[in-house]
Amino acid sequence: MLNKKKMKEKVTALVLAGGKSSRMGEDKALISIEGIPMLQKVCQTAAACCESVYILTPWPERYHKIVGDKYEFLVELNPGNGPLVAFFQGLWEIKSRQQVEWCWLLACDLPCLDKEKVLFWINQLCQVENRFLAIVPQNQGRWEPLCGFYSVEVLSSLENFIEQGGRSFQKWLSEIDTVALPVEGEEGKMLLNCNTPEDLKLV
Repeated sequence: MLNKKKMKEKVTALVLAGGKSSRMGEDKALISIEGIPMLQKVCQTAAACCESVYILTPWPERYHKIVGDKYEFLVELNPGNGPLVAFFQGLWEIKSRQQVEWCWLLACDLPCLDKEKVLFWINQLCQVENRFLAIVPQNQGRWEPLCGFYSVEVLSSLENFIEQGGRSFQKWLSEIDTVALPVEGEEGKMLLNCNTPEDLKLV
């Protein structure tokens, strides 16, 4: 089995920060949690778990002010088409820049991520059979795709799905070989998406 450091080197994080935050009423990536902007908080956790972190967004200048040069920005080319299309672009660009085996996909609104739990998951990746293309948390029967691990080999399947008009992560994950990471009870809190002011009260 690979040691934790070696496994960590095989995973690259991709943080999506292209949403309109319409339900929040303000840019949720900039909302402070414990004095830290939410995007910065997510990126800090990602950096603690992966060797490299990319941020995909239509507004790199806006977010560069809060995260600086610690992470690499990718400019989202087709904003407004949903996270699945954004993920495809991001993974494609990452593959063209560096050798990567796994991508940990993250939303920018996950302030409760548990670093130790994520590192435990990452260490399990080396035990997954090659036929599996995704390892994704599952909470109450639904996939949590914006905190999932994806093999770079998903690119062709993802491209075909999108070309056929697919935009649903739930549907796509049901069509490929996916391993479920059961998340229940209190553990499920780490997957809290802060989409509304009411969600912030749960942090």
